[in-house]
Amino acid sequence: MPGTSAARKVVTVPDERWEGLWPDGQAPLDVVRWPVEGDLPDGLDGRAPGLVVLPYLDSSRAIPRLASIEGLEVVQTLTAGYDNVLAHLPDGVTLCNAAGVHDASTAELAVGLAIAALRGIGDFARAQVSGQWLSGYRPALADRRVLVIGTGSVGSAVVDRFAPFEVHLTRVASRARDDARGHVHGVDELPALLPDHDVVVLVVPLSDSTRGLVDAAFLAAMPDGALLVNVARGPVVDTDALVAEVSTGRIAAALDVTDPEPLPADHPLWRLPGVLVSPHVGGDTAAFPPRARKLLRAQFERWAAGEPLANVVAGPQR
Repeated sequence: MPGTSAARKVVTVPDERWEGLWPDGQAPLDVVRWPVEGDLPDGLDGRAPGLVVLPYLDSSRAIPRLASIEGLEVVQTLTAGYDNVLAHLPDGVTLCNAAGVHDASTAELAVGLAIAALRGIGDFARAQVSGQWLSGYRPALADRRVLVIGTGSVGSAVVDRFAPFEVHLTRVASRARDDARGHVHGVDELPALLPDHDVVVLVVPLSDSTRGLVDAAFLAAMPDGALLVNVARGPVVDTDALVAEVSTGRIAAALDVTDPEPLPADHPLWRLPGVLVSPHVGGDTAAFPPRARKLLRAQFERWAAGEPLANVVAGPQR
């Protein structure tokens, strides 16, 4: 074990799932449990927690605490999204996200929501409570024209999982280009693309350019009977515009994220026909911990060795 305890770097992790990343005696630094709330934990021995891992599901109380941590160098999220951290990131501190960790889970849910909405699985579940045999004609995912907006790691995983369902796939990113998968359309082409697609899947990060991307004009351009699937962030969609359009019965929506979130119990999205809501569970599955542990171990090793970090999204490029 290199160095003495006083000389070793120390990181904090929010709960026990992220401890024990190495066999005993092989850790290159010290890992201390701390949910980034309250007083600094025991086990630091006067050292600064130079790298802090934020809690996964509820970091709203932890994030404002970052500014008061002396000696902080790196903040690591357990989410791919990091827009909520940026306003509280101290100057000179590097922010890394968990890109790649939630790809499989989120992509699974995107396909699952599309199938559930198209095939009426939500209607069947509600009918089961009262013992109704709710048979009838439903559209299939097969042969649908699917437009995936977002070509990051999650977007690529979404495309991979839709492909075997015999759909016609089109990809959209911030700008047009060609890559190993073929052609990617630019976001400026959406007005022309939307009328020709039956399923639109949102997999973009929340930024100034994507906030409100799905507005009244976007929704109006979707063809009758189309389905909007949002596994990105709630504010990517103008909620009032979505409620207005879905209320006509012309299009449907399957949403893992909403704005506001959590969705208030009296919000119309809960009760509108044609809307399926899951409570932001895209990444929280059994696939998450092993992938997150692999990322954290590699990231901690890089930091301990002074090597460039992975997934740097803000601050110094370490």
